[in-house]
Amino acid sequence: MLAVVEIIPVFITFAVTVALGPVLIPFLLKLKVGQTERELGVEAHKKKAGTPTMGGIMFLAAITLTGMFYIFRYPRIGPVLFLTLSYGLLGFADDYLKVVKRRSDGLYPRQKFLLELVIIFVFGVYLSRFTDISMNLRIPFSGGREVDIGIFKWPLMVLAIGGTVNGVNFTDGVDGLAASVTAVAAVFFTIASIMLDGGITPMGTAVLGSLLGFLVYNAYPAKVFMGDTGSLALGGFVIGMAYMLGMPLYIPLIGLVYLVEVLSVILQVGYFKMTHGKRIFKMAPIHHHFELSGWSETRVVANFTVAAILLAIAGLLAI
Repeated sequence: MLAVVEIIPVFITFAVTVALGPVLIPFLLKLKVGQTERELGVEAHKKKAGTPTMGGIMFLAAITLTGMFYIFRYPRIGPVLFLTLSYGLLGFADDYLKVVKRRSDGLYPRQKFLLELVIIFVFGVYLSRFTDISMNLRIPFSGGREVDIGIFKWPLMVLAIGGTVNGVNFTDGVDGLAASVTAVAAVFFTIASIMLDGGITPMGTAVLGSLLGFLVYNAYPAKVFMGDTGSLALGGFVIGMAYMLGMPLYIPLIGLVYLVEVLSVILQVGYFKMTHGKRIFKMAPIHHHFELSGWSETRVVANFTVAAILLAIAGLLAI
């Protein structure tokens, strides 16, 4: 059963995130930490230029403060909090270089890749040496059976963490989209933690509350964007929860929205190069394709969120 103490983080993080909005948003505006829209991007998005970004600080702060309070009673949330905060700081560095230092590319790809490898290495070593997490993989729709893939667990971890984090990052391109889809993922992992007695339920409820609070400002028309600070942190949260529950193999199901976003970019770029200028989609990531096909931002968010809910239900059945 879900204890009252595990529900409380929803209200704490919601309140903290909402309270930070009137403080942080004007501060970001004063710093001129604004979003820059691509010239070749969606025409309707050009009016968003100047909207403050790095708003992920709001919910990352709420999650971190709440997580640190709960970590003593629920030590298993530690690795998830580490992955969430580490990727959040990585995203913050990227955002800072882009919008404050005006370095268009932010962190260089090599820098970003090496820092990600360090984060993944620390997470993996801690999980295998200092916790009782078996690192076995729970197989969906198998009645709870697990598989040990031996040494291959390490390259899988790099692929799973890197892919999930970048998937959430690509999903963050429409007002409220990444926050809404990830809120559904937070509900799924909260329920999964209860079902499997995973000991990480407060982390799920904390992220849920903080994202609901962030949507107060991020829903269309957004007053603030989460930036890489927020999207990378959320990616770390999703895959961190999956690993603590032995559920990395569930990510292609629960995170199918993220996966489709990433694949749409890979396919678009690959096909463009192969055909010397032809495109599969009107624009990638795929949420922009639907926008250019006539969907409003709110319709994109609604449909993608409904898809995420259906996938989460399927994921619960797969347990």
